[in-house]
Amino acid sequence: MARKVYVSGVGMIPFTKPGASAPYHEMGASAGRQALADAGLSYADLQQAYVGYVYGDSTAGQKAVYQIGMTGIPVVNVNNNCSTGSTALFLARQAIASGVADCVLALGFEQMNPGALGSVFKDRPSPFDDFDRETDALVGMPEVPLALRYFGGAGLSHMKKYGTPLETFAKIRAKASRHAANNPLALFRNVISAEDVLNAPVMWPGVMTRLMACPPTCGAAAAVLVSEDFAKARGLNTKVHIAAQAMTTDFCSTFEAHDMMQLVGYDMAKAAAQQVYQEAGIGPEDLDVVELHDCFAHNELITYEALGLCPEGGAQKFVDEGGNTYGGKVVTNPSGGLLSKGHPLGATGLAQCYELTHQLRGSAEQRQVEGARTALQHNLGLGGACVVTLYQSA
Repeated sequence: MARKVYVSGVGMIPFTKPGASAPYHEMGASAGRQALADAGLSYADLQQAYVGYVYGDSTAGQKAVYQIGMTGIPVVNVNNNCSTGSTALFLARQAIASGVADCVLALGFEQMNPGALGSVFKDRPSPFDDFDRETDALVGMPEVPLALRYFGGAGLSHMKKYGTPLETFAKIRAKASRHAANNPLALFRNVISAEDVLNAPVMWPGVMTRLMACPPTCGAAAAVLVSEDFAKARGLNTKVHIAAQAMTTDFCSTFEAHDMMQLVGYDMAKAAAQQVYQEAGIGPEDLDVVELHDCFAHNELITYEALGLCPEGGAQKFVDEGGNTYGGKVVTNPSGGLLSKGHPLGATGLAQCYELTHQLRGSAEQRQVEGARTALQHNLGLGGACVVTLYQSA
């Protein structure tokens, strides 16, 4: 049987705009030190480290952790697009659950450039070639940046299928701003209305405005995971444990369904969530708080349905009734999410872990979801990978 895994310590630095941050290794080291201090441990206690980033040279993970300590432990560099941070978390949890290690660091950071995401290596086939061909066939719009076409196209698919109005996406972005106003680590803390979102510069007429997309961001976050025996021997915090976790990659339906929602990972998210619910013996109705991958307001909306927070086709009603915020069915992205908190690719999954750990500890201050005991994390990377993690408090 797999061993129980606890989140003993978490750390996160304030997210910033590109050009305003410290270098990647300094950000990573700062978050790592915070997580160790939160756990009451030193670098010498770590037996392994999994370090995630997307834009950087090989062994950048070592460059970051060497600022904290150099003890010869395995350091594994992880790159899984926007799900990189949660992939590092997934590997760290596996190491402990399988008995390979008792104390592991999962660290993620990103030092990003301004502007839309793009390919770095132009002299070889892109991992997105198949995705681009399908997107060209389904929505066209080659003049629109890659990520906008994918997720805007997914939102457009939902609009056509269920009659979802553009205003619903604007309401999701406005909700993110209200939540982020209480998060001192978020990039954007100004509260905006749905009208502000709709009146922002148009990026795709009838489909997306600028405020519906997350900003390029720099930052870092980390978590220290430990086994039950290690925690008991050291007298560590055992308030929060990982009750279930699943990672999925693309299914044939990604391309064969000829649906932009499938192309951006709807089936990956649905399958991972179902695996987690089954493993934990709960359902979506048992969740108190969720941090999900809202790289665009459109992806937050379709993810509500993929995770079972509302029925398929029921996202507009879920949003209109306030089911996604305080006082509603389940608080989604109390941190402000990627839309307001920011999205430093390698750090995002661990920033979600940071938020949910504090929620379950009862230490999220003004963001606190009252009585939170069960939390779900969803982190998605196109190309593709999806990690869903369920946390519970003692």
